[in-house]
Amino acid sequence: MQNSEPVRVGIIGAAWRGQYFLQLARRFPRELELVGVVARREEVRREVAERWNVPVYASAEELISAAAPEFVVTSVSWDANPAQIEAAVARGVAVLSETPPAPDLSGLRRLWERVGPSGLVQVAEQYMHMPTHAARLAAVRRGLIGELSSVQVSSTHLYHAASIIRSFLGVGFEPATVSARKFTGPLVNPSDRGGWTHDLEPRMATTTIGTLEFESGRSALYDFTDNQSRNHLRSRRLVLRGSTGEISDDRLVRIVDAETILESRIERHQSGYELDHEGFDTAHLSLDGEVLWRNPFFGLRFNDEDIAMSSILLATAEWIRGFGPAPYPLAEAAQDHLLGLAIERSAAEQSMVTTAAEAWSLS
Repeated sequence: MQNSEPVRVGIIGAAWRGQYFLQLARRFPRELELVGVVARREEVRREVAERWNVPVYASAEELISAAAPEFVVTSVSWDANPAQIEAAVARGVAVLSETPPAPDLSGLRRLWERVGPSGLVQVAEQYMHMPTHAARLAAVRRGLIGELSSVQVSSTHLYHAASIIRSFLGVGFEPATVSARKFTGPLVNPSDRGGWTHDLEPRMATTTIGTLEFESGRSALYDFTDNQSRNHLRSRRLVLRGSTGEISDDRLVRIVDAETILESRIERHQSGYELDHEGFDTAHLSLDGEVLWRNPFFGLRFNDEDIAMSSILLATAEWIRGFGPAPYPLAEAAQDHLLGLAIERSAAEQSMVTTAAEAWSLS
């Protein structure tokens, strides 16, 4: 896209996540031109216009008619999202949808029926763009632990975890049999999306544990506690088990001959320490002296979430112009949510749930 004009992008929704997209889009003026933001309430439109100095609109139709975006980001509530996607697609405008694209299975089916064949909808599923996951995936694809057979993920919830599981296992749209249960226990919640809570009172938190067995025989373990992603009292864990070794978080162990087991670590190189004046930033992740992942935004001092969200935002812009593949098609996100819903249903009913082939998996 170096020789192209910036891609025109609009954002539908001005709550926390919508303004997060807005902030990131403004960091890439050569790649993206932010042409407008949609907010339902007048007071929010005033606030966004004053804070960000961008055009604001009351509806997706107004934004598309007045500003002609090449794609829009929909960042609204689960219930409102399908209608916003459909409104954009009806006008021939591509969409990068927040996760999940629809609230429930019936909503996913309706949405696919109405917009799936258009090929215009991508979803902002960012987790495999996280530096740590991207580096682990690179190690797996190099065959360092052989054929992957199972994943254990304890870091994020439902459809996000399903995306991680499916990406590492390569199971595509395979049916899965899911068994899940919920447990509760006291837990202090010192931090959340808004920052430190200053609340030291333990409150009951729910942990959901589930197993997923795919048609190919590959399997996954899902383990998530309420607010685990932001609660510093709960760790995040990923275990990848292959035929010749495994990756456990940043530790890799593998067999290289009949009597030799090697252990390595995925190392993060960080700038900004001591006399390094480049500024605090992630440069790359490496294993045994070889780079697995390099920061495409080095110098912007992004955290890992910024890197992941910027990656999918710019990948969508490249896809729009025909310079790159579809970043995360609606069918993939629908399958992620299908598995997440199966986990929730299994835990609620205390029964085994088997997913079936859906229309998006047959397209």
